[in-house]
Amino acid sequence: MQRLTASAEQNAASPRLTLSIATTPQEVREVQRLRYKVFIEGMGLEALKNKDRLDRDEFDDYCDHLIVRDSATLKVVGTYRVLSPSSAQKYRGFYSEKEFDLTRLSNLRDRIAEAGRACIHPRYRSGAVIMLLWAGIAGYMQKHGCEYLIGCASVSLADGGANAAALYHAIADSNMAPAEYRVRPHLAFPIAPPRTDSQPVIPPLIKGYLRSGAWICGEPAWDAEFHCADMFMMLPLARLDSRYARHYLKEGEPA
Repeated sequence: MQRLTASAEQNAASPRLTLSIATTPQEVREVQRLRYKVFIEGMGLEALKNKDRLDRDEFDDYCDHLIVRDSATLKVVGTYRVLSPSSAQKYRGFYSEKEFDLTRLSNLRDRIAEAGRACIHPRYRSGAVIMLLWAGIAGYMQKHGCEYLIGCASVSLADGGANAAALYHAIADSNMAPAEYRVRPHLAFPIAPPRTDSQPVIPPLIKGYLRSGAWICGEPAWDAEFHCADMFMMLPLARLDSRYARHYLKEGEPA
């Protein structure tokens, strides 16, 4: 297990959290078990259930897996996987290319890191875990010389898509990427017209992206497998909000 310098201690009653990068197959399986619990069991995705109780795909072998543990129990309580530019080149692409046409980003490929499969145990969603994971990503980007972070951020369609549509209308105008960074979904999620009586609920991951200075890069894709609408997010490191930059770049530097 590769340790990172970041740790968090909120108060005397809160768990002490440590951040690391998985270095063994056993640690990757711990990550996959947490993802299974949160994504497949938590979302009731019957078609994806399996006897191993692991959420896994072909990208896991090419990604680095950030891990947040509760130091008292050593349980994995949060994870994020990151794909470096060199690994994306080796694998011939990013995960998000399964859902989006990234042609306009072709000239940036050697400077892009992709983050995905963000997952936090339900009992640890106070904010400390996601802050550590963001710090880890910032340190990872520095280490690999990356200038841009991309990733798909999901919005559940359990309500028929009303929240996904309301969220898109709420954030698109003020957070849309310049034209040269726009992407196109292979299977677009149909966005209903805006409603004046609809206030969107912003998922924590998207909220974190937006607070940090990220753009949304076009209309969402329809992920039928996970029953969600995926927003393609892009965060140029140069746009990272100064408040978050001071925290992330200090706390997330690999040891």
